Amino acid sequence: MRLPAGDAWATVRDHLVERLAAGAGVIDGMLDAGLIVDAEGRPVPRDMPYVPGLYVWFHRELPDEERVPFPVDVVYQDEHVVVADKPHFLATTPRGSHVAETALARLRRQLGIPALSAAHRLDRLTAGLVLFTVRPEERGAYQSLFRDRRVEKVYEAVAPYDTAVDLPRTVRSRIVKSRGHMAAQEVDGEPNAETRIELLAERKGVARYRLLPRTGQTHQLRVHMSALGLPILGDPLYPVVTDPVAVGDFRHPLQLLARELEFTDPVTGREHRFVSRRELRAWSSNDNAEQ
Repeated sequence: MRLPAGDAWATVRDHLVERLAAGAGVIDGMLDAGLIVDAEGRPVPRDMPYVPGLYVWFHRELPDEERVPFPVDVVYQDEHVVVADKPHFLATTPRGSHVAETALARLRRQLGIPALSAAHRLDRLTAGLVLFTVRPEERGAYQSLFRDRRVEKVYEAVAPYDTAVDLPRTVRSRIVKSRGHMAAQEVDGEPNAETRIELLAERKGVARYRLLPRTGQTHQLRVHMSALGLPILGDPLYPVVTDPVAVGDFRHPLQLLARELEFTDPVTGREHRFVSRRELRAWSSNDNAEQ
């Protein structure tokens, strides 16, 4: 939440007690437990002065928030970073109606790290590897890896197979996503999105593709695959927006996976390469394969 203008409150705590119906005891308990943090992921103390415009985050169990019944797996952890393997349907960070049921909130509780922050995001419908930072003062260094394109990201997708689509190829276009619209669009103008698309294997009319994004526009991989006439299986937005999926319906996950992350750690200098253990259901020969 963003703290509104005004000088009626001496501390952030005073404002939260007045604004929220939870009561002073509950607010104090959340503050003492480190469950209320600032935009950098630092726990808010009881005596933090009130500053209009300041963003604070807190996680509460919402009675109407459907639990995503798949685990978040930790594939690596040290004193600086946590790399998690996120399932489909779970948001990376709190947004909209997704608060407690996010990878960030789960990991903070699971690992006991209230200052944990996400260095980047995956779409809620996309599964795979996400990098989180442990120390708020180091978050910017890891975020800059993604901003400056110093992370090698490899995705996999399952989509229709079409012999008329010549692969491998690099797709470049300009993608924009307007506020209030669920889907992004390709428009005329200077390209701001680039994706390398490779065919890995095909069978029975579908194929497994390797996707190498060079940029990070919203829904970039989904837009580029759809533009080639190869919409990713399970995509509710591309090529056309379909009816919203019913709450609690986890039967048809988007067949897109963030398979690999590779980078040089900006703090320790270590060379890191991580690979997701998840499999895409539409390709796996095991009908009971993990999400």
